[in-house]
Amino acid sequence: MRSVDLIVIGLYLVAMPVLGLLLSGRQRSSQDYFIGSRQLPWWAVCFSVVATETSTLTVISVPTVAYLGSFTYLQLAIGYLIGRIVVAFVLLPKYYAGNLVSAYEFLGQRFGSGLQGTASVTFLVTRLLADGLRLFATAIPVKVMLAAFGVNMAYWQIVLILSAMTVIYTYLGGIKAVVWVDAIQMAVYVGGAVLAAVVLAGRLPGDWMSTAFAAGKFELLDFGSSIITDQYAFFTAVIGGAVFAMASHGADQLMVQRLLACRNLRDSQRALIASGVVVFLQFALFLFIGTMLWSFFNGAKPAELGMASKDELFPQFIVNDLPPGLSGLMIAGILAAAMSTLASSLNSLSTSTVSDLYQRISKHKLDDSTILRMGKGWTLVWAVVFVVFASMFSSTDNPVVEVGLSIASYTYGALLGAFLLGLLAKRARQSDAVIAFVATIVVVLFFVFGVTFPDGEGGEKALAFPWYTPLGVVVTLVVGGLLSLRHPRLATEAAVQRVDNA
Repeated sequence: MRSVDLIVIGLYLVAMPVLGLLLSGRQRSSQDYFIGSRQLPWWAVCFSVVATETSTLTVISVPTVAYLGSFTYLQLAIGYLIGRIVVAFVLLPKYYAGNLVSAYEFLGQRFGSGLQGTASVTFLVTRLLADGLRLFATAIPVKVMLAAFGVNMAYWQIVLILSAMTVIYTYLGGIKAVVWVDAIQMAVYVGGAVLAAVVLAGRLPGDWMSTAFAAGKFELLDFGSSIITDQYAFFTAVIGGAVFAMASHGADQLMVQRLLACRNLRDSQRALIASGVVVFLQFALFLFIGTMLWSFFNGAKPAELGMASKDELFPQFIVNDLPPGLSGLMIAGILAAAMSTLASSLNSLSTSTVSDLYQRISKHKLDDSTILRMGKGWTLVWAVVFVVFASMFSSTDNPVVEVGLSIASYTYGALLGAFLLGLLAKRARQSDAVIAFVATIVVVLFFVFGVTFPDGEGGEKALAFPWYTPLGVVVTLVVGGLLSLRHPRLATEAAVQRVDNA
């Protein structure tokens, strides 16, 4: 056990809540708590967006993608950037014009509280499944690395500690604390990755890069794979990635809330587009580390190296080959990615619960102090729910973990499709949108679990996951659009006009 590494990890876990509270200041209103009174600088929001979408599994698994394959994963990042640009100029102006604190308030204005509530509940369930299971998955590599240092902890203990440290600054500091700590956490995990790459570079032969080029490890564009079943085929990755980013950054409260905390629309657009560039560079960094690891381990298969999982490649290097202190910093970086995602989920879940559900269902006019108190209260409630849910799992063999980590793709099509239906189908009413929303989720789940396609190699594979969101958008628009033809145009002009003028 290297005590210096444990000291670094311990100091990090204590420092993050303290820094979050110092940087956020006192929360005097619900606007302060939910969107920082729209006073946060665009660059901090940019880093917060990147940190929020970067989970522990990203830090650990992306190097493995390059180790076992090539740089084709970056095609997804190209699509992510394109999708962000569309959101910046199509949806963000609507949110800012309406002075909203929740993405789903737009749906409430356009269609009514029924669809707003449906979208919000879908968001709550999606975040619980995806981020709750992601929180458990975070404990897996952390447990392995701590065990290597002589510290044996159960999964639930790791989950509880991470959640407790995170909820302190999220509860007291609101979105300001979340954004500022996210920015710091991004610096920690990216800085640790850069230092790990420097250490790796000093241990590789001088011709490692030319050898990697010759082996095709730096291949970026893939035009030869099946666009239906291969997630890294060029058109699959770029188109699917673009539509996925439109949904995740334009129709998901987790990201929209951060963008609404900017000082104005232009800053929000700048933060969103810049985050796409940063994500591209970040992915490139972790892919580059994976290629360096391929050279370091001479291309051996993980099983040949005695690893139980292919995703142990980077963690094993961190524990066994990084110098004392740097190992602790890198593990702190992995914790940073987990805490960032959890903090963002807690804050956005409390916002959506209060703004989209409680106030709509109760129909009570609440004073601002009550809204602020409820927002903090729901932050605690969701923290407990996350801990209980994540602690229910004790094994890495449960296939529901894999389902949970990708479940956002199953519902994003319906969410984005509802927004586009409101913008494009002038006749669409709330009943049309709700029916289309539910039908979309059913159709997407059917394709995910019940349909396979020829993979071009004589076998059968499921539809590549980047197509789940585009499929959902198409189904929502087709079903909702056809249903809307039942209504005369004048019947819905008033509702559409309210949104257009917002």
